[in-house]
Amino acid sequence: MSDPSFYLIMASAALAGLAMLISAGLAGWRGWLRLKEQELRQDVDARTPVPASTSARIEIADLRERIRKLEAIAAGVDL
Repeated sequence: MSDPSFYLIMASAALAGLAMLISAGLAGWRGWLRLKEQELRQDVDARTPVPASTSARIEIADLRERIRKLEAIAAGVDL
């Protein structure tokens, strides 16, 4: 067991194993970062308003008018 080549081989194997673990960890870290980046992009895309068509704008205006009337009724104001 006092053969120097044995210790050299063991050190090389340990270093190779450590390199494999580090590369696997780095690949996992990069994958996790990519996943988080995609989640953030989806959140930003979800918050970006989509341009409404004319009919959609009319419907939104009608809903706002109804809400205004209901709030006036709730407040006891006659329109």
